[in-house]
Amino acid sequence: MAAFWQQRGRRQENGGLGSVIDGLGSVFDVLLANARLVLGVSGAAVLAIATLAVKRLIDRATSPRDEGDPKAEQKSLEESWQDLALIKTTPKPPKKQRREDLSEPLLSPAQPQVPDPTGSSAPLGAPQVKPSPLRCLTLQEKLLSHSSQLAVPEIQVSLVPQLARSICTQLQNFLRSKYPELPFGRLFLSGALLDGLEVLAAEHIHLMLPVVLDAGLWSLISGEDTVVRNPQYWMIKRIDLGYFPRGCSPWDRFIVGRYLSSSVLNETLHKLLVASINWPAIGGLLGCAIHPVVASRELKLEVKHDQVDLSITLFPVVEMEDKVLLAVPPEGLVENLWLESFYRAEVSRVKELDAGDSGARQLCLRILNGVCKSQPSLHKLGGSPVTHIILHLSDNDTASDWAEESLADRFQQVLEELVASLEKGVLPSYFNPKINLFSGLLEEEIDEMGFVLYRAISEPEVLL
Repeated sequence: MAAFWQQRGRRQENGGLGSVIDGLGSVFDVLLANARLVLGVSGAAVLAIATLAVKRLIDRATSPRDEGDPKAEQKSLEESWQDLALIKTTPKPPKKQRREDLSEPLLSPAQPQVPDPTGSSAPLGAPQVKPSPLRCLTLQEKLLSHSSQLAVPEIQVSLVPQLARSICTQLQNFLRSKYPELPFGRLFLSGALLDGLEVLAAEHIHLMLPVVLDAGLWSLISGEDTVVRNPQYWMIKRIDLGYFPRGCSPWDRFIVGRYLSSSVLNETLHKLLVASINWPAIGGLLGCAIHPVVASRELKLEVKHDQVDLSITLFPVVEMEDKVLLAVPPEGLVENLWLESFYRAEVSRVKELDAGDSGARQLCLRILNGVCKSQPSLHKLGGSPVTHIILHLSDNDTASDWAEESLADRFQQVLEELVASLEKGVLPSYFNPKINLFSGLLEEEIDEMGFVLYRAISEPEVLL
């Protein structure tokens, strides 16, 4: 009887807890049955996983422990941690969006889509094509782009020659009236602007005044045969004074020691420009202001117009025995020397070579003149030195290709040749190898120019 009541009590104890478990199980079953309808598929899955974990905890709590197993308690704890981990790692269902949340701005607003002009639209989710990065320009492309920026403004191209010719006409008329006995030739203009080699701005132009000599009364003596020992200069000697004494030539008034003095002729013309000509009246007639430069050794006029400021330099020039000599004596005591000019021959030869092979020598020369004009330390390299380097390279077999496609190679080669010449301090003239075009440069100037160009060899773009 006692055993019966003991067994019945155990049965009631188990039955009470079992009834509770059965009640919870029925609730879980009802929730799981209706979860799909209420929560959807993902919500039902979350609830099922959570219910399974709770059931496992309840089953372990109500199941009798094996008192003989010392690992039972440890095993129960491990299973409980696994079930809790299962609950924590279960993804939470998405939060139901409230009405007030719809008015909140997004963190990163979507960019409006631009309609495709071709009418085709990319499918959703397709990877967007990123714009290609900017392409680095080659030296060839940079040179061609830079050359287009060197053009002289059109207004200066048309206005400067017109203005200079008007001044030339006024000066010619005055010389004829002032010195009718002197056989001056007809004044003409010269300079890079007229030859298409000027760059950036038409700031200066040359006015050439021919001095016509009787070849029977005058002869040339090379500067090599004089005390200066410079083949770039010449002396013009009066000859046959025994048969044709002084006064037979109208230019005898400018003789110093039997030589036609470039300095005396320049001094006479300088006084004429400064003191004799009514430049304000001429300037008023031409719509500009003209001022002679008093302090300059050169025969120079400064012209100010509404649209351009211009410098005009007057050069007396003698043409004898295929030589073009300018009245530009060197500084010093020697005042009878005339400077040989190769400008006309330089331009003619460059154009002749370009016409023969459709070359880009003139283009390369314009770019280099622009570089020298924009770099103060390279001013004295512009013009003749660069032109003679190009002419030397044109005779070189390794630089025979002067097509525009090879402009970058030729530009680089000119820089290298200039640096090599500056290192030696010698640049032979193309027309007379005895003449060193660097002879008039100071050592400091050569060093500075060589340093700038040496750095530019590895990176020519720095000059552009």
